Amino acid sequence: MTPPRRRPRLPDRVLAVGAALTSGAALVVALAIAPPDAMQGQAQRLMYVHVPAAWLAYACFALVLVASVAYLLRRDLRWDRRAQAAGELGVGMTALAIVLGSLWGRPVWGTWWVWDPRLVTTVVLLLVYAGYLSVRGLGDDRDTGARRAAAVGILGFVNVPVVHFSVVWWRTLHQPATVLSPDPAPMDARMALALLLAVVAFSLAGWLVLRRRVRALAEHDGALPPQDLPAGPRIVVRAGARP
Repeated sequence: MTPPRRRPRLPDRVLAVGAALTSGAALVVALAIAPPDAMQGQAQRLMYVHVPAAWLAYACFALVLVASVAYLLRRDLRWDRRAQAAGELGVGMTALAIVLGSLWGRPVWGTWWVWDPRLVTTVVLLLVYAGYLSVRGLGDDRDTGARRAAAVGILGFVNVPVVHFSVVWWRTLHQPATVLSPDPAPMDARMALALLLAVVAFSLAGWLVLRRRVRALAEHDGALPPQDLPAGPRIVVRAGARP
């Protein structure tokens, strides 16, 4: 018989419910309320996943930067675990943004790939943080791997603003930044609402994934007891009593 699992912690339940509600609302607004783009048509609706994925990747790499600096200053593996979890999620979101960008570019540009500054720098960003995760496995010493990874995580963040502002600094096919732009383009209010809901949904879901991944890494390091241990009553055998 499978032992009962502990119920998820309250913050995890709150994040899960919030992510589910905002995801549902974003889906309804994006598909049923927001109009298609006048020039790009229905393909533009990929923006409601592409942009939040890129935003979450930026946020994760910023967390890698902060956590890596904190680890080098304090030598506390709790910060390294946060950096590793953020790096893993950031790599996944960057890959998702690249794939969605390719799907979006095919009907708009007529090709799956162009040697555009935004696309090239994003692929470089993906490779840098994939390398960040890879250097952790070099050698058997946990602290040495953490220090190497922290150095790569700090230096790698230099490429994040390059990716974001590439559409401003160079002539590019890629449209200007939709959010976090020095000169944001006007957007239909319904589109803006759908995008905002999607960004919030991705942020809440990403926060939940990070919490659970950090906890799993802590369990792997022996810093926490396994989360799935049953919390049932303990059996006490008294002296002289038969089991």
